[in-house]
Amino acid sequence: MAEENRKVIYAADDEENIRTLIDTYLTQAGFDVRVFSDGDSLFAQFQKQRCDLVVLDIMMPGTDGLTICRKIRGLSKVPIVILTARESELDYITGLSMGGDDYIIKPFRPSIFVMRVRALLRRVDMERQSQKGEKPLSFGDVTLDENSQLVLVNGRDAGLTITERALFRYLIENSDRALSREKLLRDVWGIGPDIETRVADETVRRVRKKLSAAGSRVRINAIWGYGYRLGEGDI
Repeated sequence: MAEENRKVIYAADDEENIRTLIDTYLTQAGFDVRVFSDGDSLFAQFQKQRCDLVVLDIMMPGTDGLTICRKIRGLSKVPIVILTARESELDYITGLSMGGDDYIIKPFRPSIFVMRVRALLRRVDMERQSQKGEKPLSFGDVTLDENSQLVLVNGRDAGLTITERALFRYLIENSDRALSREKLLRDVWGIGPDIETRVADETVRRVRKKLSAAGSRVRINAIWGYGYRLGEGDI
């Protein structure tokens, strides 16, 4: 890493003005930023030296950003932000299902972009700072093991990403109540109510799918018009 305690961010976008904007604002925010004009160059550098966070545009020359996201996720659990000008439901779902942790649509406000990056890195730091030997969090047949940072279903890794684990941790910690979407966005993602995003709903969908695939009876129940609450039920 460039400096001790300074986070390194790799960002790939084929638009020079976007690369300049990302470089300028993230550097001003105290990050060590390295920008690439295509995903293949970023992936080649990632294989040589890992970073703390990746930003990927979807439509780029060579290999598209979603494929690069999947390739990186096969090597690392590094947080990944999908950045695109295409406000497409399919792109949104595909990007997150391939391992992306957040999804930001261009054009975006630089201050909001920096805030989302900081919130994602903060979640990673919170996981790393979990004390070894701390009692695991459990709900039903699911356990969040603090030592391994895995979400286990009857002892089997459910394969949750950093953001999915952060969401599930928050649901377990508040399992005695229903949680609004606004509260989830604020406390898990650091996103205010003025920002339009479906990231909470899509992350819940992915966690549900992974828990079900692992054979869990734990359910994330939707509270119509409000939010979600943990529960248990038959598969």
